[in-house]
Amino acid sequence: MIHKGGRTLLSESQKEMRGAFLGGFAGQLISGLIWLLASGISVLAKPQYGMAVLFFGSMSIFPLTQLILFMIGRKPKVNKDNGLWPLGAQIAFIVPINFLLVGGISIYRPMWFFPAAMIVVGSHYLPFMTLYGMKIFGVLATLLISLGTYLALYGPQIFSLGGWITGILLIIFAFIGKYSVLQEEK
Repeated sequence: MIHKGGRTLLSESQKEMRGAFLGGFAGQLISGLIWLLASGISVLAKPQYGMAVLFFGSMSIFPLTQLILFMIGRKPKVNKDNGLWPLGAQIAFIVPINFLLVGGISIYRPMWFFPAAMIVVGSHYLPFMTLYGMKIFGVLATLLISLGTYLALYGPQIFSLGGWITGILLIIFAFIGKYSVLQEEK
């Protein structure tokens, strides 16, 4: 591992990412709210509308994250030499690419929409452990993947259940990440 002044460049890059993005707080908060909105719409209107809200709403996560971070006084940007920035961009494409599978599965098993989306989003959080240097993302990933699998195979036939669970988990973990970063910054 490369060292600079006794500290690893990786840990410095992770610290900068944690600080700039407040441990993923804004992105997870927005994502959680989108999942809750999609779940609500699937109950109040049609499941297909909830599916569309989750898919298209997810496209707004990054710009809304930037906006919220600016609004709370954070600079959601890192040094151009931070080698983790490209990893963040790559991670962002995991979900929309894998949503092709979620869509395909949902044609044949509509009840699997939210559980399959949970598995995709959960797997997308695994590299966040490296991006931010926070093991808490491994816990979130494990919960989403495990619960998504359970709901698809054994869960009750409640279309929106996975959406509600995911929305709540994302919001809880958003605040855990924020708290962790604020404690580190003290």
